[in-house]
Amino acid sequence: MERRVFENPLIKDKVTMLKYSRETDGAFTLVEVELQPGGGTPPHYHTTFSEEFTAIDGILGLQLDTKQLRLQPGQQAMASIKRLHRFYNPGEEPIRFQVRLVPGSERFENMLKIMYGLASDGLVNKKGLPKSLDHTAVLITEGDTNGTGVMSLLFPLLRMRAKKLRKKGLYQALLAKYA
Repeated sequence: MERRVFENPLIKDKVTMLKYSRETDGAFTLVEVELQPGGGTPPHYHTTFSEEFTAIDGILGLQLDTKQLRLQPGQQAMASIKRLHRFYNPGEEPIRFQVRLVPGSERFENMLKIMYGLASDGLVNKKGLPKSLDHTAVLITEGDTNGTGVMSLLFPLLRMRAKKLRKKGLYQALLAKYA
């Protein structure tokens, strides 16, 4: 049976794969996230899928462009393709929410598996980010993650690096180990 639950022992967040893309014929990927207080992502956007966020337990902080939202359980918000967004836990208790990617993205799913595998092996920093620049390059490419501001200048370089690393087999090695 395929693994569905991935945990980061350092920052204590958890992702459960509710529906893999192949289970929906590519229509969507559905994940559930448990996020600790203060946890979240930096602002970013995706060019190949949108993300629909649904709060389940607790209040989900969501930034869409410059707008700050606080989603109550049952409320939803959409980050469409190329829309700047980030999610975070603004409270004092863990929260739980779902993210639906449309269309589904096997590459994003694999990025999550690799990212949480690296965390389990102690290869991430205190914020849960890879210690290795090569691992970071692979993850942002696989997750179709695009940065803003100063980071937007770094991402094209990381993508070029990821292309070389793929040719050298790093992505395949990480996937074989963690997927």
